[in-house]
Amino acid sequence: MAIALVEGSFAGLVFDCDGTLVDSAPAHLGALQKAMEPLGLTMTADWYYPRVGLGPDALLDQFEEHVAVKGLPRGEILGRYDAAFRQCLPLIREVRVIAEVAREWHGRVPMAVASNGRRENVEATLRAANLLSLFDVIVGAEDVERGKPAPDVYMKAACRMRVAPEECVAFEDSDEGLAAARAAGMRVVDIRGYLSPAR
Repeated sequence: MAIALVEGSFAGLVFDCDGTLVDSAPAHLGALQKAMEPLGLTMTADWYYPRVGLGPDALLDQFEEHVAVKGLPRGEILGRYDAAFRQCLPLIREVRVIAEVAREWHGRVPMAVASNGRRENVEATLRAANLLSLFDVIVGAEDVERGKPAPDVYMKAACRMRVAPEECVAFEDSDEGLAAARAAGMRVVDIRGYLSPAR
């Protein structure tokens, strides 16, 4: 099912990355599992997938709370995760119905990506899916104080595009992301209603 937008009814588009533009969850989970192996810890798919909208710190907060002991060596884990993630990039696939929206509006209105992920990983993800060149602005976790569900990444994306947040349409696949975009004053598209099993 295609997503139709009415020209003139918005001035900018903002996309979440993971789960929205690309199906990258297998790559992120694989990298997290490799990062935790030396600690004798396992992050299972059943535990990870309901939390895919969380940024790295929030995800590790919940992992400490529900699975592991407090005081995980986060710098060590995230360092190994970043290296492992680059090896997992071939697992990434575009989410066609959303990527087509980005291709259709490229060059017609400003477009940004607003993610809870680290910008380097977001850019690598989009490059692996051949989507990076479509976007004017990339906002990642290190660009803001608070990740989703706070509105910060969406506010920053609108600011860098020089478009008022209320003139933007945001595309999201998680409850946290939808809450963030709404809190920023944007109209939202919950892409989960448009996904086929093959995405």
